[in-house]
Order: sequence, then C-alpha cells, then structure tokens
Amino acid sequence: MYLRDNELVIRHAALEDAELLCLWWNDGKVMEHAGFPHGLNITQKDVAALLTKDDDETHRRLIMEVAGVPIGEMNYRNKGNKIAEIGIKICRFEQQEKGYGTRFLRMLISFLFDQKGYDKIILDTNVDNTRAQHVYAKLGFRKVGTRVDSWRNQLGELQSSIDYELTPDTFVR
Repeated sequence: MYLRDNELVIRHAALEDAELLCLWWNDGKVMEHAGFPHGLNITQKDVAALLTKDDDETHRRLIMEVAGVPIGEMNYRNKGNKIAEIGIKICRFEQQEKGYGTRFLRMLISFLFDQKGYDKIILDTNVDNTRAQHVYAKLGFRKVGTRVDSWRNQLGELQSSIDYELTPDTFVR
C-alpha cells in the first residue's frame, strides 16, 4: 500500500522499519495510552518477526510519513464480515496537535471503504484519551459502548475503553 496526500504518505511497514518501531514501542510515553507506560521491552528481532507475520491481507502495519519523515504508525485488521479494525499512533510528540491524525485517518478510511470494500470500521480508545475521541467524533465515528474497568495496564491499574464504529454513510470525508 502506498497512499499519498500532498506531503503525507501511508505505506506498508517494512523490515527496515523494525529499528524505529522498536524504539517507539519501547518508549513508555508513546505506549502509555495502549497500556504500556514502561514500553513493550521488545527486541528489534522480535519486531522484525512481527512485521513478517503481519504482512498479509488479514493484518497490515503501516508507517505514516510527513515530508518523507516517519512520524507514527497505523494498522488495520480484517475482522471478517466486511469489518476492519484500525489503530493509529503518532509517535513523534512534536508532530501531534497539527491535524495529521485526522488527515491520516481520512486517507486510510477512504481506502478501506472505497478500495477494499469494507462496510464498517471499528476501533477503541482509552477513556482518558480525549484527544483521540475528539478526532474520531470529527470523522463521524459513533460510540457504541464503554467497557468500564475491563482491562489492566502494565502497572496493574484498571482501565476503561470506548468502542467506536463508522460506516460509509456516517464518514465525514
């Protein structure tokens, strides 16, 4: 996959990205909202193995670039029944709060609906991640449920999350 919108590019993650992904995934500040405030403690070799495994039609890990510089990652997973689950993480903090998340999500969602033929896109986020919730609402996602105290983060603290869904007719392009 290679999607471009002016200076923004979404591309498949390659083995050459393993070092960068390892750096991001081991950074507790980057991984905090995913429940890993101490990072994943993963090796570059482990990341490379995941990249090889994820390279099929059921799951794609993607790199987001701005003007040729990687700033984060996205992924989508085929959940069956024409439903895709997506995720996004802007890993370079200096690139947050610039509207890139919204633009990158529009690019990916348009691709999934228009070219891959999905009928619904789902995602979830931590209830504390209000910045992400704002972006999802702006794109037309609707909240379909809240899972209260449904999982524990790396520190053993109970966490809650909000489930969202989007269909082509509610997508704000």
